[in-house]
Formats: sequence, C-alpha cells, structure tokens
Amino acid sequence: MHPEAIRRHVLDTAERLEAQLGPEQFTYDGGSQREIEASPEPAAPITVGLDGGYIRGRDRLPGANGCLEVIAGKSIPHEGAAKVFAFVHRIDRKPKRRLRAVLESQGILPRQHITFLCDGGDTVRELGAFLHPRSEHVLDWFHVAMRIEQLLQTARGWQGSEKENLLKGSERVKWFLWHGNAIRADETLYDLVEEVEGVLEQDRQAGRPPSVVLKKLDRALGEFATYVDNNAGAIVNYGERYRCGERIATGFVESAVNQVISKRFVKKQQIRWTPRGAHLLLQVRTQVLNDELRASFERWYPGFGAQDQAPLAA
Repeated sequence: MHPEAIRRHVLDTAERLEAQLGPEQFTYDGGSQREIEASPEPAAPITVGLDGGYIRGRDRLPGANGCLEVIAGKSIPHEGAAKVFAFVHRIDRKPKRRLRAVLESQGILPRQHITFLCDGGDTVRELGAFLHPRSEHVLDWFHVAMRIEQLLQTARGWQGSEKENLLKGSERVKWFLWHGNAIRADETLYDLVEEVEGVLEQDRQAGRPPSVVLKKLDRALGEFATYVDNNAGAIVNYGERYRCGERIATGFVESAVNQVISKRFVKKQQIRWTPRGAHLLLQVRTQVLNDELRASFERWYPGFGAQDQAPLAA
C-alpha cells in the first residue's frame, strides 16, 4: 500500500475510536448511594500514574517554543494487565472520559480505591479530580526530591556567611516533606526566603552588586514554596508508605511515556506534528499497546477475524 493510503486509514481508524467515546464527565456518576453501597466488594486498589511529555509541533505560536504537551498515563490494577493512555492536552476535550474508559475496561467498581500519582503540574493534577469518589492523590516523591536537590546545588555555589544555614534549612524541608509535614516544610521555606531576601537587602544598602547565585536561589525558593502550597493536599507520609511497600514515585509512568511518545514521536521519527494528527496517532498507538485494536475491529466488523489468519513470515 502507498504510505499516504496507510496514513489515511490510520487517521480514519483514530477518528472512529474518538467518536465512540462518550461526552466529557466532570464529576463521578456511579448511581445513587444505595446502589453504590450494594455494589460488589472491590478488589485491591488501582494505581494510576500521570506524567507529561513534549513533541515537536509543526506550527509555532507567538511566545511559544513550538512543542506540544502530551499527557500520558498508566493504570496498574492489582490483578490483570496494565493499560496506557495518552492525549494532546491542547486539543483533547474529553480527558476525564478517556481516563475513566480505561478504568472501566479494567473492571473498576464504585467502592474501589484508586491512587493517583503525578508530578504536581496543573494539567495532570486536575485530570484525576472528581473522577472517582474513593481516589487518593499522591505527589510524586521523585519530583519533590529533584527540586530540593536543585536548591541544594544552588546553595552550595554561594560563598556567603549564611550558606550553612541555607543548606541545613533545605535538608529540614526535605525531612519534613518525607514525613508528610507540609505545614512545617512550608514555614521553613518561607523562613529561608526571608533570610535570602534579607541578605539581598543588605547588599543593596551597602552598594554591593547583588549575587547572581543568591538571586537564583531566591527565585527557586519562592517557586518551590508555591509548588508545595499548590500540592499540599497530595503530600503524604512517604516514609510510612515506603516502609509498607506502597508506591511513592512515578517511575513506571516514565517508561510508559517513553513507550507511547518517544519511540514514534521523538527517537525514530523526529518530525513536526500537528496537534490533531499527533493526538489521533496516539489513540491508535495506545490501542495497539493495550492489545485492544483487534477487538475494536471485531466490534465494528462482526466477520473480521472469523477465518484463521495465516502465520506471518519471520
């Protein structure tokens, strides 16, 4: 077949997959409370990891870097196969419905618990909100630890007299967050911000040029304090979860992002994509990875696959 014919068939398949999704649902609707309580006893919790990636876009909007943000995720039940999903954030109008369809295909029940793990970004944080009544949202510890390590690296590059206090304060913030004490971590961060701003004010009054490292550290501390404020509800006792063998990081989602996005969009085919074209190809890609594409064709065409397929040549 001609490559253009293959491209057209793939896009037509993706369009049909998109059409069979129901309307977007912003809140969970599992029936009345009596029906929910009468539902079967649920199995072990399902873990859903969310993360983002970027691919090169064809058009570059004013003030943008020309990249498209892709949200990818992986749902891992206690029993059964894991499933992945992905979409282009800019154009997808049914992200919650898409995620719920994945969970429903894994047999989720109204009383079942779901643990959402994400890096704390606005997009991924809002995706799991109100999706299920018994959901728990956990901020990914890996991203928290990396941000703190960046603060420590910046503080080590400063040669001022308050360097040791800044290093000790950053370590205290990490210790508070590891034990789920977001309030004390937030207070310590703002104390560090005031300390850095005080040193910068002293330099201004003395007529000394402000330290570039100190200005960078001041900005990083303020951004991290805002990050902790925005995700305070998703900061848990990571130490306790780790000792109980529960997930505290989204490493399994990083592999899903690499599997869904990088293989076709970044590593082997570094071309520029339109938002719609990338979004549609992602839907076919996830159907293939989830081993669901053949079932979709059998549902559309009842006679599909009735005859035994001849084995392919090696």
